[in-house]
Amino acid sequence: MSGDGRSVVGQVVSPLLVGRSAELARLVGAVRRPPAVAVVSGEAGIGKSRLVAEMAAGLEPEGVRVLVGTCQRIREPFPLGPVVEALRQSGAALAGTELSRVAGALRPLLPELEDLLPPQPQPLEDRAAERHRIFRGLVEVLAALGATVLVVEDAHWADEQTLEFLGYLLAVPPAGLSLVVTYRGEDAGPGLRQMTARPAAEVTRERLELAPLNVEQTRAMAQAILGAERITEELAAYLCERGSGVPLAVQELLALLRERGTLAWRHGRWARKAVAELDVPVQVRDSVLERVARLTAEARAVAEAAAVLMTGVPESVLLATARGGGPDGLDEAVRAGLIVERGGAFGFRHALAAQAVYEDVPGARRRDLHGRAADAVQRLDRVPLGRLAHHLREAGRLAEWAAVAERAAAQAIELRDDAEAVRLLESVLREADLAPVRRAELTAMMAVAALRVLHVPDLREAFARALDADLPAPLRAELQFRLGLHLDDTGEHQDEKWSAIRGAVEDLDERSGLAAWAMLALGMPTEPTDHDVAERAGWLDRALATVPDIEDVSQRQLVLGKVAMGRVLTGDRRWTGLADQLIAASGPADWRLANAYFSLGLGAGHAGHHALARESLRRALDVSADVDAPDAMDYRSRAALLVVSYLRGEWEGQADAIPEVLDGLSSRSERVMAEVVAVCLDLAGGNLDGASERLQALATTDGTLLPLIVDALLRLAVARGEAEDALTDTAEYVELWESRGMWPIGVRAVPALTEAMLAVGRADDAAALVDRYADAMDGMDAPLVDCALPHARGLLASAEGKWTRATGEFTAAAAAYDKLPAPYEAARAREQAAGTLHAADDPDAATMLAAAIHAYEQLGARWDLERAARTARQWGVEVAPRPQSRRGPRGYGPTLSPREREVAELAATGLTNRDIANELFVSPKTVEKHLASALRKLGLRSRTALAAHLSAAAREA
Repeated sequence: MSGDGRSVVGQVVSPLLVGRSAELARLVGAVRRPPAVAVVSGEAGIGKSRLVAEMAAGLEPEGVRVLVGTCQRIREPFPLGPVVEALRQSGAALAGTELSRVAGALRPLLPELEDLLPPQPQPLEDRAAERHRIFRGLVEVLAALGATVLVVEDAHWADEQTLEFLGYLLAVPPAGLSLVVTYRGEDAGPGLRQMTARPAAEVTRERLELAPLNVEQTRAMAQAILGAERITEELAAYLCERGSGVPLAVQELLALLRERGTLAWRHGRWARKAVAELDVPVQVRDSVLERVARLTAEARAVAEAAAVLMTGVPESVLLATARGGGPDGLDEAVRAGLIVERGGAFGFRHALAAQAVYEDVPGARRRDLHGRAADAVQRLDRVPLGRLAHHLREAGRLAEWAAVAERAAAQAIELRDDAEAVRLLESVLREADLAPVRRAELTAMMAVAALRVLHVPDLREAFARALDADLPAPLRAELQFRLGLHLDDTGEHQDEKWSAIRGAVEDLDERSGLAAWAMLALGMPTEPTDHDVAERAGWLDRALATVPDIEDVSQRQLVLGKVAMGRVLTGDRRWTGLADQLIAASGPADWRLANAYFSLGLGAGHAGHHALARESLRRALDVSADVDAPDAMDYRSRAALLVVSYLRGEWEGQADAIPEVLDGLSSRSERVMAEVVAVCLDLAGGNLDGASERLQALATTDGTLLPLIVDALLRLAVARGEAEDALTDTAEYVELWESRGMWPIGVRAVPALTEAMLAVGRADDAAALVDRYADAMDGMDAPLVDCALPHARGLLASAEGKWTRATGEFTAAAAAYDKLPAPYEAARAREQAAGTLHAADDPDAATMLAAAIHAYEQLGARWDLERAARTARQWGVEVAPRPQSRRGPRGYGPTLSPREREVAELAATGLTNRDIANELFVSPKTVEKHLASALRKLGLRSRTALAAHLSAAAREA
């Protein structure tokens, strides 16, 4: 009691939100415009959670559902913890909603909702595909909830999958959903910042960083806590300075001042006593510790136990942990405002307060309390393995900790939480005393999980320690092979990678498919090994020979597709039999089948089998859609289709598709296909600035894209009179594909190489080049040979003035290009044939040139079109090109564009956006954009109305 009888024992937390009205208005304004994402950042104790709570209170009367999940400092082997925690609150809202089978994948994560979820679908063998399906299920459930705000608190402690899901959610947000993320700015990693920085274009974005309170705001908070109309200016300034304007610190200081009895009621307002009596430290820590010291021994024991437990726990666990603490002590700690109850769990009000008390507990007592905590949580019906492992480790019971951590890691892997499994196993391998074989097994287990995480840790030390022991040959081989895969994943120590794989291959288990995997790595012509062509082919043959022994059907299909790719790239005619086997194979369709079709299609496209390439990649997309494969597989297939469509001259719509494909791919090796197509299209369209530099930057060591890059670089260099330097710069690329035996794809660049050599007076070198390719490719399966070599011979004959022979070679090349099809190359051959006809005074020159001009016009190849048109003007030939680029933007006004009409007609038949995307080889986002535009232009609001409109239009026509 104060001196005048007024009570100073009151609330700990301000009943009013002070100093945050503008931030609250911005936050509420954002979430009222879904889909939205709002980020609330600030230091610990600054009031992020309070702001979110006020937002929720304001939205409740409007019928907006607010679901809250919190990321924990002590992690459990359970993926997506805060999202799952939030959705556990949604049972009543989901009653009566219709969910697809995809939502059934959430049953293991949400047993509380199993009565509301569809049956669980069959498990997928691929972890990425399974995770993607869970993501889809979560998005579907969130969409079914309608107007909802999902709050993820303390995201600086978020696990990798939670961040990955939130990024996925923001890329495809349900229309009624808003996401609010809170985190401490100083503890946030780049992954968290990037995730919230790039939502979909239609998402409302708001970013709030909470600043410390000023003196007036601190005064208002103190007055609200004390229930007073006024406090002195000196007390307000003191609280603001000592609390650094952090609301939590101000609250703690006030609580301490009241407990000390150092607040005085003077002249109708609260004041503080003499400064000498109030030497209160600035930090929250000292304030909290002094408050704890004022408790009885029993209540202090409860507070110390709560600090050791760190997270909220049931009363039974808290009291079992507290040595000397009981129900009375818990009641006292709650009355003092240090401990709070939330949903039946007791813990500190704020993590900073728990940390302050924890750090003050002497080491020996802390270890004892951790041991008591471990014993207490083990008695729960559902043992939290992450907490149990943490307490055992801190208690010094390392043998028990290692066993529990292994169980936790296994549970994490089962639940697809691979990042947590890697973290747990890495600590066990580093600190536990393990038998050599068990160490090797756990290292292999960790390596498997590490292949599926976003940010790969450096595990070389763990591998080295495991391999420094006498191990059974198969286990040692698997460990060496997985070391090679790990080094490949990190992109470092490539020599060590190949040494590890070569050393492992002979002892790997063929039944598991690991042996074939290693052999493919050693034999694929796309891999930068030092093997010669014959040795690479031998490894591919050996990989194929293991197929009958591989127990997994899908793994067998993947090996077929990869070996077929290796053979088609090197002109080995036996690839056709493998393609037939792949297409005819029966068994489950999963991501590996999609990958097999992707590999075959990509290789076939580069080698000139353009029709087969298109069909194979379409199969890859179909399988990806059917089995719910991960987005990466879908987008990789779309990137490969961009390459094949470019080669086939199907350029319309590619400029729109490229950015979407790039957004769906993360690694440089995956993005390079789309980026090369983008540069080639820009070059053909006449955008020459920076093209050479961009192409050089995209040159990759796998070799498959190098012929396209070399062709573009040399044609640009010849036009600029820089052929000599370009030949020097590209020589290493030519040597690379030749040394790996990829002549069937390299021959594509032979005409450009020939033209460049002739431009600098190296006719003998050009002739030798053509002869070398003719000899090397004799007997190979290589459709481009019948196109590219006649094309190059035409250039040689033209340089010698042998016009008739040159014309024959050019026209033969053009006809062969037409069969692939490859209309861009065919047009260039016809343009050159027109030149030789004109030189021979043949009147057919004009007709041939007009055919080339028409082809350029259809493609949108403005660079070539302008060159050919200049030639026509020089010859006095009347050709009227219409320089309309089909791949460029074109205004159609209120009428439907060809693509909009195509999408509209397919949508009217009942196809989904995904079905239409697969039909047209575009992304679902592109379909959605064109369909929305078509509906807007036609003044319609639904697909049903669209079908009726198109049907009526067809009858009238």
